[in-house]
Amino acid sequence: MNNAMLNVALPKGRLGEQVYRRFAAAGFGCDDVLADTRKLLFANPAAGVCYFWVKPSDVAIYVERGAADVGVAGKDILAEYRPDVYELLDLGLGRCRMAVAAPKDFRDRPDRTLRVATKFPFIAQEYFQQQGRDIDIIKLNGSIELAPLLGFSDVIVDIVETG
Repeated sequence: MNNAMLNVALPKGRLGEQVYRRFAAAGFGCDDVLADTRKLLFANPAAGVCYFWVKPSDVAIYVERGAADVGVAGKDILAEYRPDVYELLDLGLGRCRMAVAAPKDFRDRPDRTLRVATKFPFIAQEYFQQQGRDIDIIKLNGSIELAPLLGFSDVIVDIVETG
């Protein structure tokens, strides 16, 4: 990292690519950022910018700890991890929503603890607490939708882009 340059943490994937294109269009492009490469760090000293690709859930940590000057993270990440960072601007990209989903035949029984699989335990806990619902959080990192199909959970809480 170069302290003389603006260090930008970009989330790997489609959102990061969209954000990088905005930086490039504003005159802060950098060779090979969007190239098919395993490289993670890209610098353009002439433009005074250095980009690096990180997992979306790690962007705020890089900013919070000072490794990046700015980063682009989804509101889900900010709501779940509550990093000590400033939200400077909502770019209006990657519009999604948090949803509770269950198999079609599921019938909730309020007299028993609801088993909830999610990669967003803080958001899920907060939501169900507002509903006055007792839950058991099952923290997963991927394939959340599989949990109720295997009888591992009753419902899931996950982010959805479409429906």
